[in-house]
Amino acid sequence: MQIAFVMDRLEAIDPAFETTASLMYECNQRGHSVFFLEPHDIYVRKQDVVARMKEVTVGPDLDLQAYWKKIIAQQQKESLSFEELVELDVLFLRKDPPLNYSSIEFLAPIRDQVFMINDPFGMVLGNSKLYTLNFPELIPETHISRDPSRLRKIIDTFGGDMVIKPLGRFGGQGIIKVSTRDPENLNSLIQFYVGAHKPYAEREQIMVQEYVKAVKEQGDVRILLLNGEILGAMCRKPPDGSFRTNIHAGGKAFKHEITPMERRICEQIKPRLIRDGLYFVGLDLIDEKLIEVNCVSPGGIPRINRLDGIRIESEVIDFVEKHALARKQYPRAALS
Repeated sequence: MQIAFVMDRLEAIDPAFETTASLMYECNQRGHSVFFLEPHDIYVRKQDVVARMKEVTVGPDLDLQAYWKKIIAQQQKESLSFEELVELDVLFLRKDPPLNYSSIEFLAPIRDQVFMINDPFGMVLGNSKLYTLNFPELIPETHISRDPSRLRKIIDTFGGDMVIKPLGRFGGQGIIKVSTRDPENLNSLIQFYVGAHKPYAEREQIMVQEYVKAVKEQGDVRILLLNGEILGAMCRKPPDGSFRTNIHAGGKAFKHEITPMERRICEQIKPRLIRDGLYFVGLDLIDEKLIEVNCVSPGGIPRINRLDGIRIESEVIDFVEKHALARKQYPRAALS
């Protein structure tokens, strides 16, 4: 099969901890033709969606680090493969957040002709922190507004600690804990986050959400799902002096046994994920409450593999091989 990955620069990735590297390595080991491109490499030529791709297929059975060095050298060569994207069997959309809307717009017209992980339309929906509002009974108390006085009243009425989350940021950036115990700074923070100096329509909407205290001791749980089914999970605990569990923010990963309630949460959101074409996602939960759905380059495979002694990437590629073949044979058939 011909399998392409829309992603970040290869040189910027540490393959030992990068889910995309694990998936690419598995494809290469199976003898597939693997291509690399970045979002800006997609364009239109005579009404066809094409891309400046580089083939990074190399010989099998290298270790991961040697494999990664070799494909970096391969993609640094001047030669390019100019391909119509509909000639691909699979297209992994693995560019780190934020979502590149221009590339998504180019890909949308061919979404029925190439099997994409994840579906472009679904990624536009799932990319937003607002996607969790589809499951109101599963999430902490949540408010969104651009009005400083309304936000302050919400926090005052709630009475306990809350978390401010800018809607357009990722990886834990800009997330802070607030309470009424520091009223002077609270007002300043709210005004800063919404951009209160701007006209109302131009201000930034922010999410104010119940702070789940268990995060300090228990951390959060990342669960990887494939077509709504659980692949694996890990617990992430924050560093001392912080409540953010993101690995990039200093969080540490630990083995996790999925609870019955966590399984029920996965079952409840499964139909919506499949309907939106969000086949490979990462859920973040704290104390059995859904915090976020990650569909833009969800990570965790290498760490979960090490903690549980499994190979999640093998299951993912089994899945895409099966459904890419079905997509080519029956382009408009729904995934089962």
